[in-house]
Amino acid sequence: MELYQLRSLVAVAETGNFTRASEKLNITQPALSQQIINLEKELGHKLLHRLGRKAVLTDPGRFFLERAQRIILEADNATKEIRDHPGLESRITVGAIPSVAPFILPPLIAQARIEYPHLEIYAREDFRTDLVQGVIDGSLDVAVVSTPVREASLSIEPFLHEPLLLVVSQSHPFAKRVKIHAADLADETFVMLGSSSSLFEQVRQFCGNHQFEPRIGYRCSQLATVKSLVALGAGISILPRVAQSSKDNDTLAYLPLADSNPERELVIIRHLQSYQSRGVTQFLRMLKDGVMAKAHN
Repeated sequence: MELYQLRSLVAVAETGNFTRASEKLNITQPALSQQIINLEKELGHKLLHRLGRKAVLTDPGRFFLERAQRIILEADNATKEIRDHPGLESRITVGAIPSVAPFILPPLIAQARIEYPHLEIYAREDFRTDLVQGVIDGSLDVAVVSTPVREASLSIEPFLHEPLLLVVSQSHPFAKRVKIHAADLADETFVMLGSSSSLFEQVRQFCGNHQFEPRIGYRCSQLATVKSLVALGAGISILPRVAQSSKDNDTLAYLPLADSNPERELVIIRHLQSYQSRGVTQFLRMLKDGVMAKAHN
């Protein structure tokens, strides 16, 4: 039994499809199928049902999957511990949701190059569901995501409670108002991130709590696009405070709501059984110190 065979089974189980699994592992589909066949022959049990384009675990497959994942995690931990030798470079892979990544990852990577020149940081900006899965399967060492996160295999560490602010163009009538209430937003056009974004979910829930459905005129994949469209007067948005920049002063107004204080909670997630390398410890220290520094400014 080979480690790559176990990785193949886990990839098919997670994607439910041989084509997507082969793309994830960067191997051909026939090679992937052969690895699964060889593993099934060695174990003496069929592990997957091939149902057209879908692949579904059999009962023996479900039984074996948990052990395969545990073996892969232990092998990856051993590799990380060896690479974590003080005389060798430390490599980590970190993730953050799109409404966080542009504001924390580049500064931290720049800081690490000065403070920890032997630390290599690989970064991934992705949606919460994919980041959670990345930490579970070991492709990510650590990630910053918004709540809720409910996975028994993860360490979930509270990181930051952050207010959500109404954002309008400087020419919008709201920019000159002393007080703005949540109900005032019901007839406005919203510029929002796509529906896969956790921020999208939070804004929709906030509007629902105030008895209206946001009228969405634009869906964007990047916060920079959201801000550009709002600055043009195409609509309004609700964004986390971290998105606010001094460069926005001439074009955007960030405003609290008089009758509500929407906020989101960010958490740091790691696998409970994953080895925490020296590089992860260094990254987390910079991350937390950076938040504390901003809190005192």
